[in-house]
Amino acid sequence: MDTTNFFTALTISAISLLVIFLVLIILIFTIRLMVWLMPYKEPPASASPPPASGGDSVAPAIVAAITAAMAAHLGKAPGEFHITQINPKR
Repeated sequence: MDTTNFFTALTISAISLLVIFLVLIILIFTIRLMVWLMPYKEPPASASPPPASGGDSVAPAIVAAITAAMAAHLGKAPGEFHITQINPKR
């Protein structure tokens, strides 16, 4: 067995591990710097919940059509799930 090839392989492996861990350390400090510069700010909670039924209510026929379409898409019976909110685009 040639010792030169063994030590060359060992040196290349050590350099590779060193580079990998150096890049990981750089990433850690970059992320910490980004968190320090731009901390997460939770969006403000809405003052009041949206009205359950108001002037913007959806017609029952449209709710039935959406329920039937979702049931067909999901492969379930319409009674297995409940549509809780529909927000029509204006």
